[in-house]
Amino acid sequence: MSYRTADSLRSVTLDDVRGARKMLSGVARVTALEGSRYLSRLVGAPVHLKCENLQRTGSFKLRGAYVRIAGLLPEERAAGVVAASAGNHAQGVALASSLLGVHATVFMPQGAPLPKVSATRDYGAEVRLHGQVVDETLAAAEEYAARTGAVFIHPFDHPDVIAGQGTVGLEILEQCPEVRTVVVGMGGGGLAAGIAVAVKALRPDVRIVGVQAEGAACYPPSLAAGRPVSLRNPATMADGIRVGRPGVVPFGIVGELVDEVRTVSEDELSAALLLCLERAKLVVEPAGASPVAALLAAPESFEGPVVAVLSGGNVDPVLMQRVLRHGMAAQGRYLAVRLRLTDRPGALATLLGVLSAADANVLDVSHVRTDPRLGLTEAEVELHLETKGPAHCAELGRALRDAGYPVIA
Repeated sequence: MSYRTADSLRSVTLDDVRGARKMLSGVARVTALEGSRYLSRLVGAPVHLKCENLQRTGSFKLRGAYVRIAGLLPEERAAGVVAASAGNHAQGVALASSLLGVHATVFMPQGAPLPKVSATRDYGAEVRLHGQVVDETLAAAEEYAARTGAVFIHPFDHPDVIAGQGTVGLEILEQCPEVRTVVVGMGGGGLAAGIAVAVKALRPDVRIVGVQAEGAACYPPSLAAGRPVSLRNPATMADGIRVGRPGVVPFGIVGELVDEVRTVSEDELSAALLLCLERAKLVVEPAGASPVAALLAAPESFEGPVVAVLSGGNVDPVLMQRVLRHGMAAQGRYLAVRLRLTDRPGALATLLGVLSAADANVLDVSHVRTDPRLGLTEAEVELHLETKGPAHCAELGRALRDAGYPVIA
């Protein structure tokens, strides 16, 4: 089943975005614009964070979903809507439908994080778990739409959705009139396209920079080819921008109005998420932290004032734990080592004394005595340590070697 219609291929204008803003009055929050002293020092110019992670449902997705569903004809509303999503779009569609009195069925992958599944149900949608990956879930949703007549609500590839997301751009210009650069994460491109339509119409001098995860960067090859190109296996921790193919409608807008598309690594995403949490006191999901990751990777290349859009904050607690540990490791603040010592009373205490003297905080200890690789009087210990940075990690390595401990890894 194809959701594509003549209407869905029309362009998006500033008037569309302004109309969407009126429609969203009293529905979507005008989210805060927070300054970041740390990033401002790094960039050498003011940096502000547009906190869409504090939007209702935890992301910008409510904006586009509400505008799309509110624009349906009465008979279309009566048939209900259907969507496919692993998280943010699901919650946006669920709340928008509830507010508009429309029945929503949302297909989610079977492995979707439980907090996101529960939140989607709590917002009033009927949730159906189907498939292991989003492509399978999407196919199930499209089949359901064809069979029941429900209207398929695409997460990014429709002008109404893009117009709704573009209201973020209007708010940015009002909150930071002197802005010179807007940095925004990109998956299918709906948010970046909407912001670009609004900002470029009113301030064509403002530079728009899109950011994608390296493992799911569908826009660079697509822009080079002049048409949307599919990635074979997009992979990144940033599930909010893990999209294998640009949307047709946003692709045309991005190609015309977005000045540059950059990519960031998983390490850079982890470090950015950690920075948002520690320095800005903001819970941000990896996709939402992608603009900050781009600023950390090349701060000298952005003209300020800069506005970085934190697109969402719906991060699974289990993933948050993994990402924070990964981010600490990337910054040299977390160290995992394996070493061997003589298996005798007091040996482990002696080792811990060496680490204590070097001012390392031991987070976890794993002690193995029975392994065919070990000698009769040997034991192997794996240590997880909290450190103060790369220099401290190097100091710990020297302290262990000087104490006679052979470090395996």
